[in-house]
Amino acid sequence: MRQLSLALALVALLAFAGNAAAAESILVGTTTSTADTGLLDNLAPKILKDTGLDMRWIAVGTGKALEHGKNCDVDILMVHAPGAEKKFIDEGNGISRVEFMFNDFVLVGPAKDPAKIKGKGALESLKTIAAAKAPFASRGDDSGTHKLEQKLWKDGGLAPDKDAWYIQVGQGMLVTLRMAAERGAYTITDRGTWIAYEAKDHGKSGLVILSEGDKALRNQYSIILLPPKCSKIKHEAAKKLQAWFVSPVGQKAIADFKLEGKSLFTPNAAK
Repeated sequence: MRQLSLALALVALLAFAGNAAAAESILVGTTTSTADTGLLDNLAPKILKDTGLDMRWIAVGTGKALEHGKNCDVDILMVHAPGAEKKFIDEGNGISRVEFMFNDFVLVGPAKDPAKIKGKGALESLKTIAAAKAPFASRGDDSGTHKLEQKLWKDGGLAPDKDAWYIQVGQGMLVTLRMAAERGAYTITDRGTWIAYEAKDHGKSGLVILSEGDKALRNQYSIILLPPKCSKIKHEAAKKLQAWFVSPVGQKAIADFKLEGKSLFTPNAAK
């Protein structure tokens, strides 16, 4: 019996090794939120099983991810800054932009809420923070989150970049949330990363959601193919991966991904 078990284990190991060897790797240029939430780690084995693609990724701010795409350093893009994405495509750097999931942004800050923004809309909240000169932690990294934040300041007629209360972190969302907690500051975060942060933090940071639900805070994600001028990348594999994300199987996998019973992203390819 022991020999039979060892033999079966060896067969399984060889089969796994064969599948791994047959897999085609594909490199995704993506934003930190898809990695920090654990979404890509969750989906990668499913993608390997369904498509034979070994998905790997470089997770940076959307601005940097678009630069990777422009330089043909990745095979496909998964980003969340619609305005920048459309400009990217208009300039001939991308093709076939497909929206496939969304969540939203939320304004978080100290539970005591010194600027008194709780329940206010996004623009009113930022104006109130600026008037109170309350600390605000910005990613400051040209990410999709940073682009959204900058648009909101501009829409509110504000430009706080040089103000002492405005903290430019220059790093990803998790680092920015930790900085906000340390400084007693407000910040804007995508809900998915916030849920992941809360799951690890268990409320110890003192940060809470203070403004949410504003239409201006919608956070749309898209997957973009790169053009033929990127001659050395894996175009067919990229098409296969994009097709998986918008398929019923891929959309269900996104919907099923949860942390502590909470959905982090809503699939919307078939909107």
